[in-house]
Amino acid sequence: MNYKETAQELLQALGGKENVSAATHCATRLRLVLHDESKVDQEKLDNMEAVKGTFSTGGQYQVILGAGIVNNVHKEFSKMVGLSEMSTQDVKNAGAKKLNALQRFVKMLSDIFVPIIPAIVAGGLLMGINNLLTAEDLFIKGESLVSANPGIADLAALINTFSNAAFVFLPILIGFSATQRFGGNAYLGAALAMIMVHPDLLNGWGYGGAVVSGEIPVWNIFGYEIEKVGYQGSVLPVLAASFILAKVETYLRRVIPSALDNLLTPLFTIFITGILTFTFVGPITRNAGHLLSDGLIWLYDTTGFLGAAVLGLAYAPIVITGMHHSFIAVETQLLADIARTGGTFIFVIAAMSNVAQGAATLAVLSTTKDKKMKSIASASGISALLGITEPAMFGVNLKLRYPFIGAIIGAAIASAFVTIFKVKAVALGAAGLPGVIAIIPDVLIYFIIGMAISFAIAFSITWVLAKKEMKKTDIVENQKNIA
Repeated sequence: MNYKETAQELLQALGGKENVSAATHCATRLRLVLHDESKVDQEKLDNMEAVKGTFSTGGQYQVILGAGIVNNVHKEFSKMVGLSEMSTQDVKNAGAKKLNALQRFVKMLSDIFVPIIPAIVAGGLLMGINNLLTAEDLFIKGESLVSANPGIADLAALINTFSNAAFVFLPILIGFSATQRFGGNAYLGAALAMIMVHPDLLNGWGYGGAVVSGEIPVWNIFGYEIEKVGYQGSVLPVLAASFILAKVETYLRRVIPSALDNLLTPLFTIFITGILTFTFVGPITRNAGHLLSDGLIWLYDTTGFLGAAVLGLAYAPIVITGMHHSFIAVETQLLADIARTGGTFIFVIAAMSNVAQGAATLAVLSTTKDKKMKSIASASGISALLGITEPAMFGVNLKLRYPFIGAIIGAAIASAFVTIFKVKAVALGAAGLPGVIAIIPDVLIYFIIGMAISFAIAFSITWVLAKKEMKKTDIVENQKNIA
């Protein structure tokens, strides 16, 4: 490939260098911020052999080129545009300026929770492994693997301890990430979160029982009582506390003399925010978090398979807008409160949607005669089955439209099926075929059947629609030949 010619052709299709305000690349995509996306010649981009797909999200216009190609094209592209080397974060910041209030809020949640996903995934998957070891009747009738093999009991206990850590100390992860995102010192955010889960406090999960028994410990400060309750596994309290801490710190750094800044700013920041957290912010947001969890459980139980079908139908369109990133915060709350919620149903529906997108793309692979489309569909279809759907959605399904229709119908029906059997996940991770390890063992078989339904329906509908499209194309071609 001539990278210089490819970059030149891309630049022309994107509206020229005057239309490009920022540019960088990731492993497979050229990530751009354009002044006016309406100037993009989409047809020209679609016809370029190097381009595997395009999409716009988060204020960025992204061109999928593939690993090993994108970095070389970007190098030539940057020279032509005259932009200096930019990081992915620089381009994200530039793109964020084009977002509306709701999009900025979703981006904020994404910025906070995406960095901590690996820790949550690790803990959740370890929890899934522990469930496999301790679940009765899963492998042996009337017994679990641990009861049948007492020698692995301590291994199961060790895995259980490892799996719980990320959720017990979840506020520390969120405190660090959120405070950094809000412009404060991330280590002060982590320190505040450590206070919120300090072992001297009543364990957050024991708060409900303490309320019933009337045995809540308190600090008595000049006659004012402050509950000594921890926030283990909480999400909203530490988010709110981190925001307040960042603002308090920023204010104090402006008013405290620089000679005393390093001494007094951390002291007053932690003390003031800590007091506010345990007196007002924490109790209010803890109740709000419980209401959120209860509301989702109520919605799940009340709307049942019909509600799940609607969410399954809408999940892929939500991904297009980028708003699915806001689900991470909700799922984290559901998993943190797993004793009451039983896990997250959103992950399960996401898996049904992703498998459906992959199936629809593979149906295109089996029917299309376009060599370029076959090349894109083969790789992106498998990627979607494994949980990464953007290449399939933007490179194939949305471009052809009818595969997208087949995919969302398959996702809707499969989502309704798994909801009938109350399938939930105890972890986050790749929402697709690898998601089996994150599912509660008792309903694992229904999750697998659900994925099979999703694949079969999406593939079948797409295949039928593809044949109809081919017939239409043949008729049009024949009419042209006759004319």
